[in-house]
Amino acid sequence: MDVRILKSSFAVVERRAEHAVKFFYSHLFWHDPALRELFPTSHEDMERQRDRLFAALTHVIAHLEDESVLPYLRDLGRDHRKFLATPGQYAAVGASLLAALAEASGEAWTPAVEKAWSEAYQWIADTMQAGAAQSDHPPWWDAEIVRHLQYGEDIGVLTLRPHAPLPHLAGQYVSVSSERVPRTWRTYSIGNAPRADHTLDLHVSRIDTGRLSTALVRDVQPGEILRLGAAGGRMTLRRDGRPISFVAAGTGWAPVLAMLEELTGRPPDQGVRLFVAARDQAHLYDRPLIDEYAARYPWLAVTYITPAPGRPRDEATDRLATALSVRGMWHEQDVYLSGPAMFIAATARLVEELGTPPDRIFHDAVPASGREEGRPLGFGEWFLGRPDPHWHDPAGRAPRP
Repeated sequence: MDVRILKSSFAVVERRAEHAVKFFYSHLFWHDPALRELFPTSHEDMERQRDRLFAALTHVIAHLEDESVLPYLRDLGRDHRKFLATPGQYAAVGASLLAALAEASGEAWTPAVEKAWSEAYQWIADTMQAGAAQSDHPPWWDAEIVRHLQYGEDIGVLTLRPHAPLPHLAGQYVSVSSERVPRTWRTYSIGNAPRADHTLDLHVSRIDTGRLSTALVRDVQPGEILRLGAAGGRMTLRRDGRPISFVAAGTGWAPVLAMLEELTGRPPDQGVRLFVAARDQAHLYDRPLIDEYAARYPWLAVTYITPAPGRPRDEATDRLATALSVRGMWHEQDVYLSGPAMFIAATARLVEELGTPPDRIFHDAVPASGREEGRPLGFGEWFLGRPDPHWHDPAGRAPRP
């Protein structure tokens, strides 16, 4: 692939991003109407789908030379098996993508640019399909809701029992779909290490315009069946004997909790530092559990980061920078980051400046994509975006089964 051509031509397309993405979907549905059945039905969900698609394209082009792209595309191809995606559908998506890029590029769409994009998409599609072919797992798992806890109005923790064991590692996530919101998939982190009974905990943050997240937090009941995609993500523990620092915000706490659970079963040789950011003390929905861990395990040190009383919630960001800066030995740490994409990006830059080598900073490679409620897995999307932080209302309802 000619990465130089791809990046320079995409810079032209970025100036007409909205037009390009709308053209892509119009072209796709006009030429292959059956593919419409794979996408959400509501206008609002399709608007978010367009946002996510362009964020995905931006991320792919920016990271074409990264080694992480290849295994990620294979994982994504395995996950796309839940759409029963065929080679013909991959080809249809590619044809519409090239048509949209040509439309948005205008006179900048030359034979050399077309050749570069054709080769790039073919490589992406081949890599995803190879990943799908290598999988020996089912396309999806049906899972029964066995417990539903709600914290305030906007946080839900669902315990699910898959009908067949769903293999996963602490720190990974799964995509989720419900019959309450047909054709919509969102991705949520698994909040526990693997269990003997194979149950999974999902931490869900409700988004105001998110129909699926609203249904999962407020509406679903024990006994209902959800559909789960294959576990994904590479933010899993490295057992290399170095000290560990976790930095989490919002429901980004879920994969960190899973990795802490793994450490409790096999205590680390070095100390573990946990930094949990929230907009105020009342919005730490799992603080009792965190405090219990801190009291039980001497190797764990916990720091909470919140704004001073009466101060703007954005002050938490400044206080996080201060809290991290006053803690030394960053050059020795393995650092795991979890939370909204912008939070991850800013914190990764900070800990690198504090001395952590870039290859010891771990997080899932996900782009910021605006109005997100998860890391969606719509057909043709290659990378996924985490949600913006939404905190439960401490004056709302108490947790309930």
